[in-house]
Amino acid sequence: MADGELDEDSFLAAVDRVEYDPPVSTGEIDDDDARMLRRRDCFRRFADLFATAAAKLDFVQSITLFGSVAAPLEKEIPRHARLRRACVEIWHECKDIDLAIWVSDLTRLRELKRVVSDTSNLWQTIAHAEHLPGIPHHQVDVFIMEPGSDRYRGHLCHFGQCPKGKPECAVAGCGAQPLLRLYADFAFNPRAPFGPHAVVLFARNPPLPSSV
Repeated sequence: MADGELDEDSFLAAVDRVEYDPPVSTGEIDDDDARMLRRRDCFRRFADLFATAAAKLDFVQSITLFGSVAAPLEKEIPRHARLRRACVEIWHECKDIDLAIWVSDLTRLRELKRVVSDTSNLWQTIAHAEHLPGIPHHQVDVFIMEPGSDRYRGHLCHFGQCPKGKPECAVAGCGAQPLLRLYADFAFNPRAPFGPHAVVLFARNPPLPSSV
């Protein structure tokens, strides 16, 4: 066998790699980049639809979009096995919508939860008509904030009833205020909703007095 030539077993293994795990093409990278941008843009549209509906609730004082959906996307090696093995970078995959919502009445969280559900249903109709990805309600993270102090109070719970009887409900203090969820070992960054890329979607002026 001449120097540099493959033996039969090595040649067949190389053929298998090309057949079953072909090199990542420029077209594949472009498609994944476009998919990540479309996903981010869909999340932003959803946030705008939600804010328009939630602003009609008089106890909602302000709504801010923050996190990866609000910020410019950055390139990263994704979790997808093929691209990760090839160390190919694509745009960051936004996984959920982070919304900080200042409310003056914690006893009316079910109304806010209904807006999340209604917006999810509306988006389903839009997504079907425009061939866009769906956005289930559990991809909407609502951080409940206290007007005046900007204190984080908890998350709007994804469960339909409170308590649900799930292990998550056993966290100390979770559900003391119905539908206000607390997470174990969760540390909220109080600066996050005020970051340079945060977007104020709605602000009531003047704000109502807080009763939380």
